[in-house]
Amino acid sequence: MSKPSDNSQLIRNFSEILGSEQILTDPADRIVYECDGLVLNKRMPDVVVLPTTTEEVSEIVKICNRHEVPFLARGAGTGLSGGAVAYDGGVILQLSRMNQILEIDYDDKIAVVQPGVINIQLSDLTTEAGYHFAPDPSSQKACTIGGNVAENAGGPHTLKYGVTTDHILGLTMVMPDGSVETFGGRCEDIPGYDLVGLMVGSEGTLGIVTEISARLTMNPKTVQTFLAVYDSIEAASRAITQIIAAGIIPAALELIDSLVIEAVEKHMKLGFPTDAEAVLLIEIDGAPQQLADEAEQIEKICQESGVRKFRQARDEQERQDLWRGRKESVGALGKITQAFYTNDGVVPRSKLPEIVRRDIEIGKKYGLRVAHLCHAGDGNIHPIILYNPDEEQEVKAALAVSEEILKTCVELGGSLTGEHGIGTEKRETFGLMFSDDDQEQMMRIRTIFNPDELLNPGKIFPIGARCGEAKINKTINRGGWL
Repeated sequence: MSKPSDNSQLIRNFSEILGSEQILTDPADRIVYECDGLVLNKRMPDVVVLPTTTEEVSEIVKICNRHEVPFLARGAGTGLSGGAVAYDGGVILQLSRMNQILEIDYDDKIAVVQPGVINIQLSDLTTEAGYHFAPDPSSQKACTIGGNVAENAGGPHTLKYGVTTDHILGLTMVMPDGSVETFGGRCEDIPGYDLVGLMVGSEGTLGIVTEISARLTMNPKTVQTFLAVYDSIEAASRAITQIIAAGIIPAALELIDSLVIEAVEKHMKLGFPTDAEAVLLIEIDGAPQQLADEAEQIEKICQESGVRKFRQARDEQERQDLWRGRKESVGALGKITQAFYTNDGVVPRSKLPEIVRRDIEIGKKYGLRVAHLCHAGDGNIHPIILYNPDEEQEVKAALAVSEEILKTCVELGGSLTGEHGIGTEKRETFGLMFSDDDQEQMMRIRTIFNPDELLNPGKIFPIGARCGEAKINKTINRGGWL
C-alpha cells in the first residue's frame, strides 16, 4: 500500500461513512498502533479507522477490498504474538469504540457484547446478580473480549472452567469481503459444523467479530485460596501432579518462581518469601463440605511433597492480595529488569520440572535470566526472558532463547502456544508442530474465507508456505476439490 498522502481517494471513501475524528492518518497518531504487547515486532499502519457499528465495519472492509488494501481488526493491543500488528501496512480497524454490553439475560445465562468490551467489565457488571465471565487472562483489566475471541485466551481459572472457546455461543462477523454473517446462536450444541469453534482462536484471519454471545458462569458458593511455599521447583511440580492425580480439579493452580517472587516483593510487599524457589497459588471453589474435604487432601499432598509452608488466605482481602501478586507480577518485573519477553509454550504437567530447568539453562547459554509464571495445572509455562532493549545483542539473544524454549516444549510433547497465538512471533516455528500437509489443509480453510488474504495477512503460516497457498487459491478459483 502507498503512503497515506497518496491515498486521498481511500481517505475520501472512509470519510463518506465516518466522521473525521474516526480516521487517523497523522504519524503521531498511527505510531500508537505500531505494535501490540510483543514490542519486538513493530510495523506502523498506513491508516487507522475507529468504527462504532457492524455496518461501519462492513463498509470499511468493502472499501479496502475495492482499493485492494490489507486490513485487520485490533482491540486493546495487549496481545503477545504480533497478531494485531499491520504486518503488510494498510488499515487497522480499531474496535475500542465498539464497547457496549448490548444485553444481559440471566434466565439464559447469556451476555451479548461488542468486541471492545473490556474483559473484567462483564464480570463487574454481573457479579451482584451472582455471575461472571469465566475466562480471566492476567491482562483482564485491559484486554477486550474481542481479542480474547481472536486468540482463544485463557487465564489462571481455565484449568477448571476452560478457555474462551468454551464460553462463546454465537458470533456476528464481518467477513473479508464485507458481508455480515452470524455463527452459532443463543443455545448449546447447534447441529452441523462447529463454525464458532473455528472462528474462536483464528487470530483475526477469517473475519472481524462485531458481536459476541457469551456464556455467563454462576459465582461459586465458596472459594478457598492457599499459598504453598517450596524450596525446589521439583517438589512444587510433584504436588501439582499429585493434586490432579487425586481427582481434584482446582479452579486455579499457578506456579511462581523465585525471580518473579523477588519482583513482586519489591513492587508490592505482599509477604511472598524471597528465599523460596517456587510458590504455588492454589484455589478451589464449590460447596463448603466438598471444599473442606479437598482442602484437607491438598494440604496433605503438599506436606508429603515437601512444602516448607502452607497457609490459607484468612479473608477476602488476603485472598485478593495473593491474586494481585499473581496478576500484577508481570508488571512488577520492571523492578528487576529493563525489559522482558514472554512466550506461552505448553508441556505435559509431568514435564514441568524439566522444562523450567532447561529454560534456565538455555537462558544462561545466552547470558540472560529466565523467570516463570506457569498456569501449572495445564502445563502452560510462560517463561519470561529478561534483557536490556538498548543492547542489540541482548535483543537477539532474547529472541533466540524464546525460540529454543518453544522447540524444547514441542520435543517434550507440548505445544508452541497455550493462549497467545502464533501471530508473527511463532510463525517460522509453526512447522515444528505441523507437517506441510497439515499446514496446507489449514491454508485451504483460510483461503475459503479470505481468498485474497487482505484480512490480517502475514500471520500464522511461515513465509515459505505462501507458494503453496497460491496453488490452493488457483485450485479453489477454478472449482477444484478441497
